[in-house]
Amino acid sequence: MIYGKKSMTKILAVLTAMTVVLSACSGGGSPSGGGSAAAPETDTGTETPADGKIVSKPLTLTYFVTMQGNPAPGIKTLNDMAAYQETEKKTGIHIEFQHPTAGQEKNQFNLLMSSGDYPDVIEWGWNDYPGGGVGAMNAGIIIPLNDYIEKYAPNLSKLLKDNPDIRKEVSTDDGRIYAFPFLRKDPYLRTYQGLGIRKDWLDSVGLTMPTTIDEWHTVLKAFKEKDPNHNGKADEIPLLITKDTLLNFSNVFLNAWGTSGRFNLKDGKVVFGPIQPEYKPFLQTMRSWYQEGLIDRDYAGTDAKQKDAKWTGGLLGASELAVGGGIGKYTTAMSAKDPKFNLAGAPYPTLNKGDEPVLGQREPIFNSVGAAITKDNKHVIETVKWLDYKYGEEGSMLFNFGIEGKSYVMKDGYPIYTDEIMKNPDGLAFATALGKYAIPFGGPFVQDKRYQEQNASLPQQQEALTTWMNANNDDWLPPLSFTNEESARLASIMTDVNTYRDEMFDKFVMGAEPVDNFGKFVKTIESMGIQEAIDIEQAAYDRYLKR
Repeated sequence: MIYGKKSMTKILAVLTAMTVVLSACSGGGSPSGGGSAAAPETDTGTETPADGKIVSKPLTLTYFVTMQGNPAPGIKTLNDMAAYQETEKKTGIHIEFQHPTAGQEKNQFNLLMSSGDYPDVIEWGWNDYPGGGVGAMNAGIIIPLNDYIEKYAPNLSKLLKDNPDIRKEVSTDDGRIYAFPFLRKDPYLRTYQGLGIRKDWLDSVGLTMPTTIDEWHTVLKAFKEKDPNHNGKADEIPLLITKDTLLNFSNVFLNAWGTSGRFNLKDGKVVFGPIQPEYKPFLQTMRSWYQEGLIDRDYAGTDAKQKDAKWTGGLLGASELAVGGGIGKYTTAMSAKDPKFNLAGAPYPTLNKGDEPVLGQREPIFNSVGAAITKDNKHVIETVKWLDYKYGEEGSMLFNFGIEGKSYVMKDGYPIYTDEIMKNPDGLAFATALGKYAIPFGGPFVQDKRYQEQNASLPQQQEALTTWMNANNDDWLPPLSFTNEESARLASIMTDVNTYRDEMFDKFVMGAEPVDNFGKFVKTIESMGIQEAIDIEQAAYDRYLKR
């Protein structure tokens, strides 16, 4: 873990002594929309120096942020990344990064937020904080940014004025903006996961791409019985399901019944999918498939490494996959081992042939990840200008593509990643190789569509994205804001509800609990207070509509 100069000794002492869980912060009344906190704006002057830098004398800011994925060799902090080094040259501002230990990110974020001693900037997925960004502002930890953005962030200010839909998503119900957001502005960037299937296995068993639940059953049965891996053994695993993904993220298969494993909309009103009548036939289908041996018997205990081994071992016929870390990874890994290996993205299934798929995987434009400025920041204006640099053309190119001539070259106005990134001589994966120069995977800037076009450059990846995007996602809830009280109550209810939902899913699928007991399952969830949780979500959704 890397800590800066801002009195982090206190946190280190706490870290070595104990583990705590942050409780919900109780906040006072919300300031009026657009207000700014009473924080010192600057002590270095606000005039732009003649050399174009933000400051006329050296300035260091402290910044808490998680390191993304697998860092490139030599990247120990984000200061080692070329994009940040170049940004320092351009702006004159040095960043002292504080990175939580891998695997301990949330715990150390909670410790930081409860410490009362904050770095200048905290970049986080603020939905993880009680009350979200609203809760952190009401607790006096981070400051509202509206006035600062309007006065000192011309790039972000213009983007928000030109895109009212984006401004709506990054604002709270009362109109405040709490962070410089990571934005997936282009729809192409908002879907990146779905069902993947062995297309060569389909060809081997003489079947076409399944689009309905019945067709999936036919395909999975053929995968089990017709030896599509041609090794003379009945070792094929037709389907691997990942429970957390199935119920919380991709929504594969469950979508066919028009519901989800979490909150979604039905006829314009908030519902909780697992207590809807449609959830029962979904469970019956999963139970039947498991009983027939079509679902991996060990699905509940299969981790990421085991999943990799099943795909690269030629045993697995279908599962949910990410476009990069699934289709791209396995296609590349198997290119030499099995030239016939061909992964394809499968459509979100329906019950009836020809129906439009619904409730696929789609990220919101703003998923709460953003850089917030804390109350302890003594250089707010300079910080705002530094963060705004990433939303301009120059900063955007840096953080999406890196250094021209090294990580990318321009061809006919299009930034093309170099062979060091696309065909790394040391065998580094795309994201790892690019991580030496840029960080388009997340941060306070606008993600560029041209990054994903090259990240998903294989024909199989491009086709999968097109397939997965073909779903009507109107019934997903947008990002919502909750009061501290709502957030605390929602967390209290849903922790128990989701734990019970997950336990019962396994029991229903594996046969430990008859699916006929679905009514008892629903009543138990109702007794846990799910209607109150639905009412909280509905109230937040109603406020969102009025933004």
